[in-house]
Amino acid sequence: MTSAEFLPCCPTATLAAADIVVPAFWARNEKTGERYVDFFTSNIRNPHTRRAYGQAATQFAAFCAQRGVSDFRHVKPIHVAAYVEQLVATHAKPTVKQHLAALRMLFDWLVMGQAIEINPAHAVRGPKHSVKKGKTPVLTTDEARMLLDSIEILRTLKQADGLEKVEPLFIGLRDRALIGLMIYTFARVGAAVQMRVEDVYMQGRRLWVRLHEKGGKEHEMPAHHNLEAYLAEYIEGTAIQDDLKGPLFRTIDASTGVLTAQAMDQSAVYYMIRRRAKAAGIKTKIGCHTFRATGITAYLKNGGRLEVAQQMANHESSRTTGLYDRREDEVSLAEVERIAI
Repeated sequence: MTSAEFLPCCPTATLAAADIVVPAFWARNEKTGERYVDFFTSNIRNPHTRRAYGQAATQFAAFCAQRGVSDFRHVKPIHVAAYVEQLVATHAKPTVKQHLAALRMLFDWLVMGQAIEINPAHAVRGPKHSVKKGKTPVLTTDEARMLLDSIEILRTLKQADGLEKVEPLFIGLRDRALIGLMIYTFARVGAAVQMRVEDVYMQGRRLWVRLHEKGGKEHEMPAHHNLEAYLAEYIEGTAIQDDLKGPLFRTIDASTGVLTAQAMDQSAVYYMIRRRAKAAGIKTKIGCHTFRATGITAYLKNGGRLEVAQQMANHESSRTTGLYDRREDEVSLAEVERIAI
């Protein structure tokens, strides 16, 4: 079942005060409608979480409407359980658990606002899901090096006098610096695209980077010598060093090949990575998160400690960091190759 099939038309109401359109299922009157809006605007700060939870709330409203339940105050645990059962048949377990978490938090918020007396989602159990190894595709160190080295950073132009002129290729400098940043700092793509030029700075004769991570946290760390070279060549080659408040990684004007003042977004980074991987002959379907896992695995393979990797990756738990450790993959492959037939 596609998302479009799962989202039939659902009545909506507009809350003029907040200028937000919400399903009428959640906005039975002005008070409950405002409470719903408050949940997403003042209670959830992360835009990605807000978007995901908003989709969950809208889909649940549509699900209930199909079954004759037009008011969230009439929702029983059996309705939430039926919704979870339907999701389990069509969605991955983490997605189902995320939807259930969204409903639990939203109903809790409505209970605290005295819109309802009890939370109907509290009694509903989600599917069991235990993750010991992440699913993010990882590059070997050779593949990562091949990808970085395949990016052209210079171009040769023929001049009117017949002589050749070599000049920086802005898009290559940018892409190499961005991929290098995600590998050598374990940065999330969301943190990378939020960086400004001033977030690359000198300290103690070494280049440092400042990452703006989840929850408004700032994470600072020294740059690996390779990354230091990539960033320096990019910033100097594109002459953005004086625009301290401007975005670090910018879009490229397709007609001129010159950087714009607009920051790249995550989708642009993803398509850039897919294009670069294809050009480098890498067949693994990698994405933005690949470089986080690749960097962590390379660090641990070279004697790095898990607790330090946790700190570098800005993870709350070492268990989360361990999901990016793919050293055992090579051990398993070596054992498989022992089957000499």
